[in-house]
Amino acid sequence: MKFLFQHCNINVTDLDKSKAFYKEALGLHVVKEKQYDNFTLCYLSDEQNLFQLELTYLNDHPQHYDLGENESHLCFVCDDMEKAHAHHEKMGCICFENPAMGIYFIHDPDDYWIEIVPQK
Repeated sequence: MKFLFQHCNINVTDLDKSKAFYKEALGLHVVKEKQYDNFTLCYLSDEQNLFQLELTYLNDHPQHYDLGENESHLCFVCDDMEKAHAHHEKMGCICFENPAMGIYFIHDPDDYWIEIVPQK
């Protein structure tokens, strides 16, 4: 038996704002988008399309989501940490840094945290 990791889902309060953030911050692009009566699913991916981030927008949920203690996060590997850090700093989305580990976190419009780690 073999399993392949396909996607991870997060719920967002403003789909257009989230798509714009993920494009600018991480270079993700829309792979497909499906609209239903009460919600929209939007799948984002990087250049390799091996894994997708599914953004779910619920029509009747305008309030922010309770993310608890925000200990869950996504993680992206970057080939140029200096350039990425400068870009994210300019965007104003860096929310935590750990220089000793050589990593930092950014947060999206709904306050989901994304870890940025160097490519090894």
